Amino acid sequence: MPKTKVTYVCQSCGAMSMRWQGRCVDCGEWNSLVEEITAAEGKHVRPAIAPEASPVAITAPAEVPAERMLTGDDECDRVLGGGIVPGSLVLIGGDPGIGKSTLMLQLGHFIAERVGKVLYISGEESFHQTRMRARRLGRLSDNLLLLTETQVDTISRHLDGDDYAMLVVDSIQSVYSSEVPSVPGSIGQVRECANAFLRIAKGRDVPVFLVGHVTKDGSIAGPRVLEHLVDTVLYFEGEGKQALRILRAVKNRFGSTNEVGIFEMTQTGLAPVPNPSALFLNERPAGVSGSVVYPSLEGTRPLLVEVQALVSDSHLASPRRTVTGVNPNRVALLLAVLEKRVGLPFSDKDVYVNVVGGVRLDETAADLAVALALVSSLRDIALSSQRC
Repeated sequence: MPKTKVTYVCQSCGAMSMRWQGRCVDCGEWNSLVEEITAAEGKHVRPAIAPEASPVAITAPAEVPAERMLTGDDECDRVLGGGIVPGSLVLIGGDPGIGKSTLMLQLGHFIAERVGKVLYISGEESFHQTRMRARRLGRLSDNLLLLTETQVDTISRHLDGDDYAMLVVDSIQSVYSSEVPSVPGSIGQVRECANAFLRIAKGRDVPVFLVGHVTKDGSIAGPRVLEHLVDTVLYFEGEGKQALRILRAVKNRFGSTNEVGIFEMTQTGLAPVPNPSALFLNERPAGVSGSVVYPSLEGTRPLLVEVQALVSDSHLASPRRTVTGVNPNRVALLLAVLEKRVGLPFSDKDVYVNVVGGVRLDETAADLAVALALVSSLRDIALSSQRC
């Protein structure tokens, strides 16, 4: 048997160390080093993406780029930058049950009906489970092929001899490579399998979608090198008990990262929301203190979202501060400014701030809406919708 060696890899930044340490010396994260067993001897051969390629002058006439493939969903096309780029590697992550597999089945069905064959690789569900979901969504097609397999080499052999328009891997943490002597889902396996699908995407000029798990803090599980390898990183967000879903791009080599797609989960799958502002403000009560409507600009589309604040007397030694949808540090700064400069008492109050619909407000212009909501709740005075 080949000799093996043990190294330790940081889950946050991918840095390697020959011994375990409580804190990563590169990124400073605590308890982020994970043991990884690799072969110490032997020659690891990796196929080249384009073995016959040669250097070309950057001033040489460029070939006409391939047209993007439309997904049949305006919200998805908006987030992807106008459609799917052939040969791209896309990573989509989200909480369990948020709708990642549903979205991939819908996209795969549309491409299969209008472009060509689509191979959907399910490493976590059986053929019958995936077929049952597709039947419930009404997404059955002869060109949508299902494969229940977790071995990368076997998957690659299934691709030989057939031309596929798109490839979906659900999920990247479930597949493994025989070249890495570790369990599926480990850092080494995730990195090796992602590289294998990168070679497939670039070598065959076929778009590949990788479905990824997320950790407790909402980031995609695995090393950061996984996000560096892919062309596009999408996050599927939303409250589990609400029908609203938000698709957000945090990395996109072929488009803007400011666009978001908004969907509603229905019995027949994900439906795009043509007027998100109406959905966000649908259940907003009139004449209630602590509520402010803020016009947020998400990419090229304005959204009207509701900012809610609740200020109440605290019976704790350290008053509670709960913030959702806004940076908690900015809310703490606003509370300090309102108390220091305006003279409003917040030091003995419990403060709750929420942005309705799961929207995140990152722009500093939202500070005014948060401050108005805080003052409105503290004084119990409803703000006029005509003047605000």
